[in-house]
Amino acid sequence: MELSDIEDLIEADLEDANATVTHARDEHDDDHLAATVVSPAFEDLPLVQQHQAVYDALGDHMTTDIHALEVSTYTPEEYDEREA
Repeated sequence: MELSDIEDLIEADLEDANATVTHARDEHDDDHLAATVVSPAFEDLPLVQQHQAVYDALGDHMTTDIHALEVSTYTPEEYDEREA
């Protein structure tokens, strides 16, 4: 599964999401991915529920196409503060 396909699935399911998916370890390790997802949908949600929303967006792909996914989630405000 292409990284851009994973980004598209996340962005299609979460409100105004911006997803960036990369190889977590090295560009040749297709089994371990990392996703950074920014969405206002994460407002007032505990971290566990934020991550669950990302996994839910990926549905069956989490068991068929994606071996491991490291998830970082932020509201737009949190992400702006992090980048400042």
